[in-house]
This record gives sequence, C-alpha cells and structure tokens, in this order.
Amino acid sequence: MNKKQLSERDICTKFITPAIQNAGWDIKNQMREEYTFTDGRVIVRGNLTTRGKSKRADYLLSYKANLPIAIVEAKDNKHTIGAGLQQAINYGDILQVPFVYSSNGDGFIEHDRLTGAERELGLDEFPSPEELWQRYKGENDITDEQAQLLTEPYHFTSGAKRPRYYQLNAINRTIEAIAKGQRRVLLVMATGTGKTFTAFQIMWRLKKSGVAKKILFLADRNILVDQTIDNDFKPFQNVITKVQNRKLDSSYEVYMALYQQLTSGNSEEDVFKQFSPDFFDLIIVDECHRGSAKEESNWRRVLNYFDSAIQIGLTATPKETKDTSNIAYFGDPVYTYSLKQGIDDGFLAPYKVIRISIDRDLEGYRPTKGEYDKYGYLIEDREYNLTDFDKTLVLEKRTELVAKKVTEFLKKTDRFAKTIVFCTDIDHAERMRQALVNENKDLVAQDSRYVMQITGDNKEGKAQLDNFIDVESLYPTIVTTSKLLTTGVDCKTCKLIVLDANIGSMTEFKQIIGRGTRLNPDYGKEYFTIMDFRNNSRKFADPDFDGDPVQVLESNDGNLPNFNEINTGDTDRGAESNENSGNGEIDEQPRKYYVKNADVCVLNERVQYYDQDGKLITESLKDYSRKNILKEYDNLDAFLIKWNSELKKEAIINELVEHGVLLDALREEVGEAAKDLDDFDLICHIAYDQKPLTRSERAKKVKQSHYFEQYSDVAKKVIEALIDKYANDGIKDFDDVKILKLEPFTEFGNPMKIAKEFGGKVKYFEAIKELEKHLYA
Repeated sequence: MNKKQLSERDICTKFITPAIQNAGWDIKNQMREEYTFTDGRVIVRGNLTTRGKSKRADYLLSYKANLPIAIVEAKDNKHTIGAGLQQAINYGDILQVPFVYSSNGDGFIEHDRLTGAERELGLDEFPSPEELWQRYKGENDITDEQAQLLTEPYHFTSGAKRPRYYQLNAINRTIEAIAKGQRRVLLVMATGTGKTFTAFQIMWRLKKSGVAKKILFLADRNILVDQTIDNDFKPFQNVITKVQNRKLDSSYEVYMALYQQLTSGNSEEDVFKQFSPDFFDLIIVDECHRGSAKEESNWRRVLNYFDSAIQIGLTATPKETKDTSNIAYFGDPVYTYSLKQGIDDGFLAPYKVIRISIDRDLEGYRPTKGEYDKYGYLIEDREYNLTDFDKTLVLEKRTELVAKKVTEFLKKTDRFAKTIVFCTDIDHAERMRQALVNENKDLVAQDSRYVMQITGDNKEGKAQLDNFIDVESLYPTIVTTSKLLTTGVDCKTCKLIVLDANIGSMTEFKQIIGRGTRLNPDYGKEYFTIMDFRNNSRKFADPDFDGDPVQVLESNDGNLPNFNEINTGDTDRGAESNENSGNGEIDEQPRKYYVKNADVCVLNERVQYYDQDGKLITESLKDYSRKNILKEYDNLDAFLIKWNSELKKEAIINELVEHGVLLDALREEVGEAAKDLDDFDLICHIAYDQKPLTRSERAKKVKQSHYFEQYSDVAKKVIEALIDKYANDGIKDFDDVKILKLEPFTEFGNPMKIAKEFGGKVKYFEAIKELEKHLYA
C-alpha cells in the first residue's frame, strides 16, 4: 500500500488508531478522536459576528475520564513523522497533558513534557495507559495513596455538561495540590468561566474520596448563594443547607453561608463558634479578593477559626496591595485562566469601547462668585473636575447628557439590550434612573420596569434583580447601580456596560467588565459594548489588566491598619447607603452641591478597539490596519496570489480579522468613501496605496468585457444577476450555492438546474472562478 496516496484521515483509520488500540487503550472510554477544546474566538464585524478557528487535537488519550494524559497529532504520509510535534507540544501546554506525540502512520515521535526528552517509536511501541500513568506518578513523586484521590472521577450524569479543558485543568491542579498536602489553594479564573461549577467538581471529588465530609462554601452576597444552590450545586440538594437566622444545624454535609451571617461585631458572639474548630474539612472561599484577603478583617476570623480545614480561594481578580494579599494567605495560584484566554478561546464575549469626552470633564467647572446651588447652598469657590462630579458637585445637565447618549446608542442598536449603568453612588444612580426614564418615556409607559435603580437601599429594585438576569425577561432592561452589581451577578444577556463612575481599583474595574463577558448566542449575545464617560478604559493599557498578580510584601514594623470591613451582603459596599441624597434637612455644609443650569456638551465621541493582546490601539485605525495587513502579505503580489488562490474570499478576510485587521471598524472610520468598496479594494487601497474601484465600477467593467457571451442564454442571465447582486449588495463568496436560492435566481430554477445550464456542477464552479478573475482583474 502506498501511504503517500492516503489522506490524513485514512492514515488515522488504518495505522494510528490500530496502533493506539493495540497498546491497550480502550477506544470507547479512553480515546477521543478530533477533540475540539476551544470554540474559536468571536470575531465582531460591524453588527455581525463570525467564529475564528477552534483548536482541535487529533487524539486525546485519558488514563481516566478526568485525567487526560496524552495527545497525538496526525499528518498524512507526505509529511515526516515529527511534522505535527510543535503543534502537539503547543496543545499539550494548553491542555496540561504530560505526553505528546506526532505520527504520519510510519511510527511516533514522543515528547515528554515532564523531562523534556524526545524519542522515536515504532507503530508497535506506543505506550500503554498504565505505562504512561506510572511514568507520570514517578516524575511527580505521587504515592499510591495520593493516586487514589487523583483518579476519583468528577460528577457526570447523562446530559450533564462536562468540564471544559481549563476547568478540568483547574480541578486536577487543585486535587493534586491537596493530595500532596497543600492546605491552602488559590484558583484564578476570569469572570464568566464557571468558577462555581469548577468548585462543585472539586467538592464532589473530595467528598466522594472521603477527604472532605463536612464542607463550607463562603460568599458575601445572598444572590451568589441562591444562584449556586439552584444551579451548579444541585446534585448536593439532599445534603446541602443555607445558613439563615444565625443558626447552625450540624446534621448537613454542605453549608452555604455569607461571611456576615457567621460573624458579629463582637468576636465572642461569632455564630461560627457554635461548631468546633475541626468541624469542617473543606472551606471554599468565593470572591476571595474581597474582605477575606485582609488579615485583620472580621471575615478572616472565620478562616482562622477553622484553620485545620483545607481552604480554597476562588477569584477572578487577585488583590495585591501593600496591605492586602490573597497570595500571602493562599499561596501562588495553582492555575490561572485569564480574561484574554477566555476571549481567545471563544468562551467569553469580546468587547468594543465607546469613549465619550464631555467638555466639563476636561475643562472643569468653577462657579461664579456668590453662586448658589438649586437648594440654596453657597457653592464653595474652587475648581471642580471629573473626580468631583457627582461626588461633591452635581452638574444636572451632565447627567441628562449621559442618559441621552446611552439612549441614542440603544435606539441605534437594540432598545431591549440589557444595560448596566455604573454610577458614583446611590444618589447618582437615583438621578441617572430619572434621566433615563425621561429619555425613554415611550417604553417606560409600556412597563415602568424598563429603567430601574438597583442599589443596596432600594428594596423594589433589588426585588427585580432576578428578572434582570433572567434571559426570558425583558424587564428591567436598563438598571442603574453603584456597587451592588459589580460582582457575582450572572447576567448572561448584558450587552451594554456604561461607566459613569471614577473606578480607581483595577480589581473593581475587572469585576465590572466581567458583567458583560458571558456569551449567550441563543439570545443574540456574542459581544458587548462599554460606553466610558470617565476615561476608565485607560486601564486596558495597564500591564496589570490581564497580567499575573505580583505579591506586595507586608512591612515588618507591625503597624498595619485595623481592617474592619462592614458588609451586610445585600447593600452596596462602603458608606454610601448612609449618604444624604440632598432631599433631607438642610445642613450648614452640604454633602454635595447641585448645579442645575451649567451647560455641557460632547467634545469627542470615538469607538476604540483593542488588539489581539488586549492593548489599546493608540495609532489611527488606518495605520494599524496597514501594519497588520503587511505583516501577513508584505507586498501586493503576495496578497494577489493569496486572493486568487483556491481559498474562499471569506476565509481570507476572516484570517486577516483574526490577525488584527479591523476592516469593518476601518470602513466605519473612513465613512462614505468606503461604503461602496469591496473588501479587496479597501485592503489594496489602505495597505498598498492602490486606487480603489467601487463595486459598481468593477461590475460595469466586467459587463463591458462581454466575456460571458460564451455561455447559454440562461447561464448568461445567471452571471449577469450575480454581477448585479455584487454591485448592489456585495458578495463575500460567489461559490456559495445558497445564493442561488434567493431572488432573482429562483426564476431560473433550483441550484441543480442552474448548474446544468453551465454543463454541470464542476463547470458551474469553473464559471464562478472565471467571474471572480474578471472582477478582480
């Protein structure tokens, strides 16, 4: 048999699969062929989206269902045995499997990621599952006792979701750390990547193995606890309880609790002391970047009291300051899955940013001498700037302008897009709600819940929180808040995040962005938009935005401040719930001044994009696009060769988009001049300074050539119709037969009948290639 005549799939079927099977691998339970482990990055093109390439390993081999141990990359026999090795090593790094292989059907090249060694093996020398497992145990000094915990399966029932690759990595790294005696473990996973599902699987394995019989899951928001019990923790429904009324019942096995339910102002009265210090075997700390990270907080008392328990911290944003450190308490993360990785893999929604500059924000505001505010207070004579607005001084027309711009955007896109407007404080959220109501009177008249305030002091708003996050509920559509919705609220359909607060903390910024990162294609949520009125988006350029946390060592003088964080769990953080909204009794010194008639206007409104590494694009889109096109095709001839190849034109465009060429954004920036240009002309003009032709000009040139006179009358009419459709609407791929099912092609018959007019399917596609050749000549 001549292997060089066989396809890659045939090589797999005839040689590689049998070789793996002969080594003792169970094809049904231990081998997954064509294992796709990412969804492919969502590529936003105007208001449309496409998917980038997903990552797929030809074979994933698992010692147990929860223990991937090897991958194999296959090539056809025209390639060498090791041709797929670099790709296999890359996938091995991502999937964290220790052994990777490349094969062309003649044998295997093995790369051992544990030792770095490589060797060539014959087809009959592929290692058995037990051999690889023993090698893995040996290199990692895993005892037989530890191995029993590592091989404990995760929870799975028919129809249930399986852990994604990064979740499995997080679960396995955590279990392995615990098996080796680590008592404190930190997991860093971006918002929207399933931290609680990952935590559940860890809990399940530790519980089933007997390591953890009593488990405590700690959170700081009621909604987090309720969501978790109803969803990810449902398999625990017969043994789980939610701590309420400050009473503990020792008969349960899994406890869900808020920190503040377990602690009190007086440490002697702490509720958790109803249990002995060794009661819990495992404690999961959700959102551990908050109060639990502070050494002297009330919340830390819970962890210190149950010090003998295994403690696992979950966070999307490790907190590292001179006074607060997750890492100092939990240690370095055993696994990190970042926002950037989630977007690149296609599991999280990408975003674009609209930055709006208001004149007063840049120029400041100074009252005239002796000026009084709307409530009769003499305004202190000084310069007020962006950090003052809505905190110490309110420009009411500024609030109205923000509401107007938000409404304009929704009217242009989707008026029922779930929207969160982050404000400076509760008073600001209240005023913003009213301004948005006045801009959307028509929809508010249909249902008053169209715009709502959801803050810690607002019972009516908080009662609607479940409806806001419900994918089936239209209302509330727009919500104003300050701190309450920054974390933990799982709103899968949130399409717009408005920033009208000064966000100083990188941790809080990441959490706020996380409100929009969840994907929900079934409900049209594939990306989201950030409207930034306070220049917060400069943080995207900060190296800390998606970098690894760097521990800041504590001082050795012992003079740390006393961190006593008050948090009721259901109110906004900080002291804002006690703020004077300006409607109470008049004090000599008001908390805020309210200026009614100071005019404001928009100075600049710009849509900004971020590159493949999440960095702010500071140069013009034209220069940025030219640079990225030239990276792929350094001259016009190279691009033309690619364009005229057998590849579909849409595939070439998508490839450029994946490499950072923002054609649709560029088209918007260029404006009317680019409206009637084909992608081909836009690329050639921007990157290679070629004079562009409009689609109509290209169509006219082809018609004047009369090249299609060679075809039958019906075939000529089909070609002419294709040219007209290209001129009027643009056609991405001429050889997509779906177009033949549209008007006016249906009058010529179905696609099969049309193809016959050209002499059959092959001849039809030849005619299409000829048409493209003349169009792009």
